[in-house]
Amino acid sequence: MQSMSHLTEDQLNDFRATLEAERDSLDEELAEHGKSVGGDWQGNKGGLEGGEADPTDAADSIEELVTNVPLVEELEKRRKEIEAALKKMDKGAYGHCDVCGAEVPTDRLEANPAAATCVAHAR
Repeated sequence: MQSMSHLTEDQLNDFRATLEAERDSLDEELAEHGKSVGGDWQGNKGGLEGGEADPTDAADSIEELVTNVPLVEELEKRRKEIEAALKKMDKGAYGHCDVCGAEVPTDRLEANPAAATCVAHAR
């Protein structure tokens, strides 16, 4: 188990609070634009389910779907990154690169507390 020596207890608590707040905010946004299906999020399909729809309503629903699906995918991806970072905190591995194990610079974590890699391995 690698220690998190380059991060103080206060820094870790701040990062955890930031990550949890962002996760809560993402949950709200996801609920607004999609629905959870078996742990995965899907874009709202508007009024496309069942029955004959007014063509204008159908067009609006398709437009909403086209907008919501990529948004929901992006929000879900970010939420998974946050969950991964929180799990790393619980295991004592937070702040270390997933690729090489090097310390992730504190300024990188401040910019993105869910950063899973050092700068050299950033995607």
